[in-house]
Amino acid sequence: MKRLRKFFWPLVSTLAIVLSVYILYKDLRGLSLDEFMASINAIPVSGWILACGATLVAYAALAGYDHLALEHLGHRISLWFITLTSFTTYALSHNIGASVFSGALVRYRAYTSKGLTGSEVGVLVAFCSFTFALGTFMLFGFVLVLEPEIIERFADFLPIEAAFSTGVFILAVVALYVVGSLVGFRPIDTRWLKLEYPKPSLVFRQLIIAPIELIGAAGIIYFVLPAEGNPGFFVVLGIFLASFSVALLSHAPGGIGVLELVFLAGLPDMDPAVVLAALAVFRLFYLIVPFVMALVVILVFERSRFLARARNGED
Repeated sequence: MKRLRKFFWPLVSTLAIVLSVYILYKDLRGLSLDEFMASINAIPVSGWILACGATLVAYAALAGYDHLALEHLGHRISLWFITLTSFTTYALSHNIGASVFSGALVRYRAYTSKGLTGSEVGVLVAFCSFTFALGTFMLFGFVLVLEPEIIERFADFLPIEAAFSTGVFILAVVALYVVGSLVGFRPIDTRWLKLEYPKPSLVFRQLIIAPIELIGAAGIIYFVLPAEGNPGFFVVLGIFLASFSVALLSHAPGGIGVLELVFLAGLPDMDPAVVLAALAVFRLFYLIVPFVMALVVILVFERSRFLARARNGED
């Protein structure tokens, strides 16, 4: 059983990538490299600038996840250290896949150097993951309420009313979580989950920071899409939430193939070359550049730790 668990997620990730790439190959056989490059070159300078700004907003909000979790645990650490740790964590986990596990390793290495215990790092990782899930859940609710027609892009057999009702239900669940914190409900303790309500001030900041991060990430794609055939930001946001969630569940490194597959299905009225060009910009700004920078941060951190140990050994 342990061996099966060891290979389960790598197998799921591999199958997700292979299946996505195969479907994309069938759908994009007629697309040429020249069309793709023409779409990249057609992106205006303003689009590049706005996409860059959206990336900065997204990663700044990601640092807020760790800051809230540390406040929940009662630890005070410099904002600069939190920002670097959060940036490195997400830059690596977004590219490597299995974000909960890879993120836990980076955070453990960083925060135990500041006095946190292993169990506290585990709570921190769970808190950050829940904050992300909460923000995704809430934005899904708003998208389904404001743009219920989005459901027809993926499942045209479902009525729009069902999408609207689902959105209302999702927002009601989020509201119940807020009420639980305000009133002081007892913790939810099950075999799979133990949920202790944070302070109301933390809950309200969770409901701000997580959506800002997701809106920023979706904005990278939206700002480089052309106006022709563009369904609007809320639809692009909804497709991004669906694609990013599926990519995380698949544990595919960088969501390879999965993001493209969901976006092409959700934007059938747009030129596939244009959609792929927008996703290429997203991968550059949100995944590749931060990944390279994160590797530099890790090298500097480990070098400083090595030199500190060497000095202590000399002393």
